[in-house]
Amino acid sequence: MIGLFKKWGKQTTEGTELSRDELLKGKIPKHVAVIMDGNGRWAKSRGMPRMAGHHAGMKAVKRVTMAADGLGVEALTMYAFSTENWKRPQDEVDFLMKLPQEFLAIELDELVEKNVRVRMTGIKDGLPSHTVYAVEEAMERTKHNTGLILNFALNYGSRNEMITAMKEMMEDVQSGKIRLEDIEEETFGRYLKTSGLPDPDLLIRTSGELRLSNFMLWQMAYTELFFSPLYWPDFGERHFHEAIHEYQRRSRRYGGL
Repeated sequence: MIGLFKKWGKQTTEGTELSRDELLKGKIPKHVAVIMDGNGRWAKSRGMPRMAGHHAGMKAVKRVTMAADGLGVEALTMYAFSTENWKRPQDEVDFLMKLPQEFLAIELDELVEKNVRVRMTGIKDGLPSHTVYAVEEAMERTKHNTGLILNFALNYGSRNEMITAMKEMMEDVQSGKIRLEDIEEETFGRYLKTSGLPDPDLLIRTSGELRLSNFMLWQMAYTELFFSPLYWPDFGERHFHEAIHEYQRRSRRYGGL
């Protein structure tokens, strides 16, 4: 179902205003995944370079992280850079690779204070050393935190993830670490890069695009989908609250009645 700012609660020019206390009366998703789409189009609509859109998108990451933390969401996965994004112009790729370093340099102290734990899901090989260093430093400094897991999907592609997982699992079958007849969904899940995280309960995608873009294809078999027409830099706490409210209105039956 597409979230198009229905008339729930108090209306504003930016969307639906829903209080934190109202939302906390309902079921809060344990894991929210976000496809942060529309940075370039946001910039173009303002006559600005694409890089300005990516920079503005960093502020939306902060807003949504704080909103998720305030509602008690256990894990928030941000699709920051896909394995397909390497096809973009080199100057844009270089800029995107600097954003984790810039974001964490500004926000890491507050993330530590807020008890947020930083995690990365993706392939470190091929990433610039400064990007890896920034993420690993954040992971090290927050490893003992017990609050929200802020998980960056960086150099991540779901098809690659599943092929890699299958190869590793078959190697363990051949070496006798596991038996072929014992392989189940849970077994396969342990080989995925999201091992240790619950499957997403809710996916939010901004910019009006209606596709998954090679993101957590296995993990999102029963995930509720929320599509916002807003470009990512315009997405904030109010809109995140609306997505949670829409999630709370749905009945999750997992194929049953």
